[in-house]
Amino acid sequence: MTHVERLTEMKVLLVGEDAALLEGLAQSLAAVGYAPQVAESLHDARDAAADAPPLLAVVDRNLADEASGDTLAITLAPGGALVLYHGASDDLPAISPTVQRSVMAELTLPLERNRLMALAAHVQERVRATGRGTRFTPPEQQAF
Repeated sequence: MTHVERLTEMKVLLVGEDAALLEGLAQSLAAVGYAPQVAESLHDARDAAADAPPLLAVVDRNLADEASGDTLAITLAPGGALVLYHGASDDLPAISPTVQRSVMAELTLPLERNRLMALAAHVQERVRATGRGTRFTPPEQQAF
């Protein structure tokens, strides 16, 4: 173990009801080294995030509109970010101003898949550069 222990796994939580879309995104994220996890509901997402907070939570805008409080209750890793997505042909409901202020970006998926990858890399680099997600481990507590 080193002096700095990594707390932030490169976990990305994908939340929505379109299983095919989310599976494709999960495969793309896994291919570049992230640990994707899929949740069909905000309740499942909150439970998954409580056990291991994600670096990035990517949530269907329609779900976020239906339950803004549940969306904001998803625990993120230190320095993590919330991203909303919608389909190209979706009617976009208005979302609460509180959710709008909490969202790093909004994407049209699958069209902006590359932008999602870039956002994940950006958040990961921001966490690394700021030292968020790390904890100092004193030498006397290190396992050799």
